[in-house]
Amino acid sequence: MKSHPGGAAHTRRMLELAGLPEDAHVLDMGAGAGEALAILRECGFDARGIDLEPSTENVERGDFLHAPFPDGSFDAVLSQCAFFVSGDPRGALREAHRLLRPNGMLLLSDVFFEEPEALLGAAGFRIEHTEDMTPLWREYILDALWRDEDGCCEIPRGKCGYWMFIGRKE
Repeated sequence: MKSHPGGAAHTRRMLELAGLPEDAHVLDMGAGAGEALAILRECGFDARGIDLEPSTENVERGDFLHAPFPDGSFDAVLSQCAFFVSGDPRGALREAHRLLRPNGMLLLSDVFFEEPEALLGAAGFRIEHTEDMTPLWREYILDALWRDEDGCCEIPRGKCGYWMFIGRKE
C-alpha cells in the first residue's frame, strides 16, 4: 500500500494542529518514501526521516524502534501508519518519548487495536488533540483491496480504529 489515509493534506493538518515553531527539529519515524519528510522540509523544518526500507536517498536507513539518535534530539516526532506496522507500538511510543526534548510534540496517526489514550498516557504523553479517523481508514483499506495492492491484506482481523493524536511529552 502507498502513503497513508488522507495523504499530504492529513500531514499538513497535523502540523497545523501541533503549532510547531519554525526552527523545530523533527523526526519522521517510518518515513518510507519521504512524502511527509518533503512536506516538513517544505514548511521550513529541520527534518530527518528514518525507515527500515527507505525508498529514497532522503530517508535514512535504520530501525526507528532503536533509532541512532541521542536522547532528546528532536522537538517533534511525526509518524503516520508506522507504529502498528513495526510490530511493537508500545516500543515505538517509548522510543518517540526518548527522542523528544522536554515538552516535545508527538504527531501520530495510526491503527490501534487497543485503547489508544491509555497507550499514549502510559508512554508519558499528554494528549492535546485526538480525532477518530476510522471512516477514512475504512475507505483507504477498501480502495487498496479493490486495487489488489500489496500489503493490504496483512492487517490482522479484529476491531480496530484509526486515530490521530497530537501529544506532548510530559
